[in-house]
Amino acid sequence: MSHSIRLTYSIIIILLCLSVTALASLAQASTAVKHGVVTWVYDGDTIQIQGIGTVRLIGIDCPEKIETDRDWKYLRMGCKNRDTLRANSSDTLKKVIQLCKGKNVQLQGGSDKTDIYGRMLAYVWLPDGRMLNRIMLQEGCAMVYRRFNFIHKDDFIQLESIARQQQRGIWSGVCKEDLENAIDYSLDPQDKKRAAREHRQ
Repeated sequence: MSHSIRLTYSIIIILLCLSVTALASLAQASTAVKHGVVTWVYDGDTIQIQGIGTVRLIGIDCPEKIETDRDWKYLRMGCKNRDTLRANSSDTLKKVIQLCKGKNVQLQGGSDKTDIYGRMLAYVWLPDGRMLNRIMLQEGCAMVYRRFNFIHKDDFIQLESIARQQQRGIWSGVCKEDLENAIDYSLDPQDKKRAAREHRQ
């Protein structure tokens, strides 16, 4: 093998190593831990952090204070009615204010740094070590945001399922028949179609 070919191979290997190192650094930066004080709470899944900006909690979706086009997902999952969603939105806001406003929280980003609105996407840990995202699901204040994959998705779906079975928060008043008829958005599209066919039979 000639000297020029060996040199070319060496350069290619060095470039590949640099590329892998750069990608690893980017991945590490996206999940880097940050800290900040919560200065404002917009709702159950969106807060403002001093020096960081608006933060959207990864993997959960809380009902809005006004009717939205997402209400049908809660209703199909077993929530009784829109009044329950509106009341829960107000209660959840108060709960999140009590849990974290004015407190120094820890943030860890996911694979996506921001959402389409430029908000940082993060898991939020309270000073007592609990994850705010999980609390919202455990207490029935939110449902899992299933559109994208994220590291805690299976755990979050399990927490949501338990809250529904225990009729907590937005799932209060759900009867056994409602739970059986509810559409599980964690299923893939083929499983959903099959489940719907079986349910009709």
